[in-house]
Amino acid sequence: MRKLIPSTPIITILPALALIPVLTDVLIGVHNGGGNILFEFFSASLHPSLEQTVILSAWKGLQITIATALLSWVISTFGGMILGVISSNTFWQIFESSQWKAILIRRILAIPRSIHELIWGLLLLQVFGIGPWIAIIAICIPYSSLVARVISDQIDSLDHGRLIALKHSGASPFASITTALLPPMIPVINSYGSYRLECALRGATMLGVFGMGGIGTEMQLTFQSLEFTEMWTSLWMLGGVMLILEKILSWWRKAPSSPNRSERQLLISIGVMLTSVLISLIWLQALDINLATNFNWHPIGLPTIADIKNSFHELSWIDLISNTLLMTLLSAGIAIGIPPLGMILWPTKLGGAIQSSIWLLLRLIPPPLSALLLLLCTNPSISVAALALGLQNLGIMGRLLKEGVSHQSKDLYTAIHSSGSGKRLAWLYGHLSLQSKSYLAYAAYRTDVILRETAVVGVVGGVGLGWQLQESLSSFDWAQVALVTTAYSTLTLIGETISEKARQYWLNSAKGPPSLFFQNQF
Repeated sequence: MRKLIPSTPIITILPALALIPVLTDVLIGVHNGGGNILFEFFSASLHPSLEQTVILSAWKGLQITIATALLSWVISTFGGMILGVISSNTFWQIFESSQWKAILIRRILAIPRSIHELIWGLLLLQVFGIGPWIAIIAICIPYSSLVARVISDQIDSLDHGRLIALKHSGASPFASITTALLPPMIPVINSYGSYRLECALRGATMLGVFGMGGIGTEMQLTFQSLEFTEMWTSLWMLGGVMLILEKILSWWRKAPSSPNRSERQLLISIGVMLTSVLISLIWLQALDINLATNFNWHPIGLPTIADIKNSFHELSWIDLISNTLLMTLLSAGIAIGIPPLGMILWPTKLGGAIQSSIWLLLRLIPPPLSALLLLLCTNPSISVAALALGLQNLGIMGRLLKEGVSHQSKDLYTAIHSSGSGKRLAWLYGHLSLQSKSYLAYAAYRTDVILRETAVVGVVGGVGLGWQLQESLSSFDWAQVALVTTAYSTLTLIGETISEKARQYWLNSAKGPPSLFFQNQF
């Protein structure tokens, strides 16, 4: 029996339907209380404060964020590379040892990466108090594990013919690793490592919103005092840094690759990272942030089995988990579906430039601040949390889509447009059809990230497990904290497994010719 199912270009757009129930719910809860304040916020973007004290304060906060991000990025990248090597099956095969060690290490590393850096930061604050290392460690813990996962998967997927030949020739295990595994891994390290730097900058900003220093703290304080012109000074400065960083990393990724050039790129990357460590340490010291400060240990009472049992029965697990999953699906739908839909509706150069500017702006504003802005003029709900989280991820997905389109051949688009088709149809057939499968592959991964990030909007008064975690931390109920954190970890590990299967499906199917509106299934 023949049936028609949507093709991949249409599947990229269908998630945008999530915007309908979200906007409907948000509009139903709209009230006039904060409309004027919201207008003041956006109008302030046109005339940010140029007072010297404001600029200097924002600049100091931005320096702290950049230095924190650089240091976290270097530590987590080097740590992730080492952990990735020893958690690969190939590593233990080289040493002729049992592979159960690799499996055990991978299972252990799955736990830290399943917990968002914000949760790590909040937990570390409770144990060590406020300190300069808290934000750095909070970023390094999950990021090291994430890098390790990518490195491990890439190593195990390599062709091992050269490795076997080296072993048979009598080469030592260390020589086999550096000769057979390192060269093909260089492009992966360069590409993924640069991506983690962008994530570290956003993570450092996010942690600052929750009082851990940097430009995020500046934005939070100015928002609370309704000094929007001062807040936009920080936002535009952060936007400038992000734009410069994106241009540099984009240039680095576009650099032509060859074996000799790849090795040279790796040496340059290592030099840049080591230099970044030195610069960050000197930079933070110059900003009167002493990383040599001793940790202040604040011991916490570990919950008993009875406490955990009581807390388990007290919590409304069905509501907490279902709200978290619903928030994830709605946010992912907005983030995935809106960029291709927007590019189809406005495919001109002007439209692309305006949309790119909007995406940059959405990446600038952390989801907690977006949620607070929405709450000025509407009632709290899952939709508010989902919209706030979806908007920033929309900016990330939009940028990814535009980069993918810019790197692919324009011959098909030109041919279709020259044949008399309109720009919208030509963009759909000539650009999106070629990019849709790789876009959906990344969308599967991004959905997994969004599940982790539900803690971000939940902590600022939304719903789901993130909100419960805030309540449990504020009441020092460590039994509930342990249970909620475990629930988050379990959900994200399940989501990671599902997203990995989906990502592999789309990447494998991307090898064939692009399909248009519908595919025939038999």
